[in-house]
Amino acid sequence: MRILVVGGGGREHTIIWSLKKSEKVSEIYCAPGNAGIAQLATCVPIAVDKFAELVAFAKQEQIDLVIVGPDDPLAGGLIDAFEQANIPAYGPNKAAAEIEGSKIFMKNLLKKYNIPTAAYETFTDYEAALTYLRQQSAPIVIKADGLAAGKGVTVAMTMEEAEQALHEAMVDKVFGASGNQVVIEQFLQGQEMSILAFVDGETVKAMPAAQDHKPIFDGDKGPNTGGMGTYAPLPHIDPAIIASAMETIVVPTAKAMVQEGRPFRGVLFAGLIMTADGVKTIEFNARFGDPETQVVLPKLETDLLDIILASMNGKLDELDIQWNDDAAVCVIIASEGYPGSYEKGKVITGIEEAEEQGALVFHAGTALQDGQLVTNGGRVLGVVGKGASIAEARERAYEAVEKITFAGKQSRTDIALKALV
Repeated sequence: MRILVVGGGGREHTIIWSLKKSEKVSEIYCAPGNAGIAQLATCVPIAVDKFAELVAFAKQEQIDLVIVGPDDPLAGGLIDAFEQANIPAYGPNKAAAEIEGSKIFMKNLLKKYNIPTAAYETFTDYEAALTYLRQQSAPIVIKADGLAAGKGVTVAMTMEEAEQALHEAMVDKVFGASGNQVVIEQFLQGQEMSILAFVDGETVKAMPAAQDHKPIFDGDKGPNTGGMGTYAPLPHIDPAIIASAMETIVVPTAKAMVQEGRPFRGVLFAGLIMTADGVKTIEFNARFGDPETQVVLPKLETDLLDIILASMNGKLDELDIQWNDDAAVCVIIASEGYPGSYEKGKVITGIEEAEEQGALVFHAGTALQDGQLVTNGGRVLGVVGKGASIAEARERAYEAVEKITFAGKQSRTDIALKALV
């Protein structure tokens, strides 16, 4: 099969790495891709928001299957555009992708179907939101309604911080139109976990649970990022809790989407928190997580293409998906200044040495410049160590991180420590 993967980050690099194992894959293209992806696939310089150009390319190259990675084109209806052109495409259509594209839609869906989540109110008017906020107490959570590259959520520990976050979203428009509406939400205390699942309507096949680290600094300090590291499985969390989350949140949400006339087909990502009152929903994403994909897909034994084709043919329920027992830990190496402003073009060295000792290095923000590998984003690389235990995988990941250098390199030193307690 000739496959086109849309996207250019660590998630897409991992998806392509996994697809390359399939004997059914003859050719992979990636738009726009990155320097790491270029080692596995033919990169095409088409941006993810150029729907007409992507469709035209897929027709021209007689693409058999398109896989869309990022959230923005899914929310914008890229799957619908391919389907209208009779090109098979994997991922939720625009109506189903709204579960990520609008936090207000998602919260209202959960409320309607009694699916556990934090108490909340939604606002379109800044003054009304501010009045409500001043009647609450910190900590409290402020969320821009739309997509904001993983940065539209503020967990405010003080009321001053909460008011600033509200002003930035609704008045300063730091997230553009995504901040036209906001959710003000109860703060929930507890450990978080991510469950990704292959979904085809009411059929839900869970992947191993993972745990992400959002804040930029050790000890979960500093502003939120797109994710600074992750690991799977979660040996410190009772399997009964994970099973309960599937039964009370993930499966009911898939069924609710069918009830709403928006059946979900693709990867549904549940961001969950384990509270004293049970597991509750923080968010849903309509695609593979990044960097969760980097630790989950290395555990997959079943051919990823077989899973995708079964989903698209309505036969996901017939597939027995197999996972290996390895632990995987991913440490993100980021640019200095991220998640704020950062410089690009810093020369990267040491990746080959890291890979020689068994690490998987997935490129997120890299490019080739005058024959040299350079930084080209905030999150630059995802370095994955595998092992028989989280401790072993973690040690291997950090040994590999040490080998890789570029000016201003930053990474957290405490990824997966929670699993060792």
